[in-house]
Amino acid sequence: RLGILIVRHLKRLERVILGYLEVCDGPEEEARLAILETLQCTIEHAWPRMPCRLPVLLKALLKMIWDVHTDQGSTPELVKAALLQGATECLILLDRCSEGQVKVLLEGVYSSCEENCVRECIRKVQENT
Repeated sequence: RLGILIVRHLKRLERVILGYLEVCDGPEEEARLAILETLQCTIEHAWPRMPCRLPVLLKALLKMIWDVHTDQGSTPELVKAALLQGATECLILLDRCSEGQVKVLLEGVYSSCEENCVRECIRKVQENT
């Protein structure tokens, strides 16, 4: 709702986003899904400020993807798929606003990762133009 005015609050919002991405909030994962949507909107509106935040956001999103993939809890597969899709969309947006830096950084991860689920997310980012 703030549009470009979100830039005023980026430092604080980044801490909130990172905190929510780290914590599983139950089988329906409502908070994580909402924070991924918030991150997408933030990237879309504040895209000129995102390249400097790229290392922190990339690390948090990859960690969340790994956590979702390895979760053996009661989270339904549809919810896991929605989380992975949301994280992938955030990575694609980050790649667009950083002029392809995400793709370059993910090349090493893709080649060293053996988990198909994680590789699929990375492949979607790399194939997106």
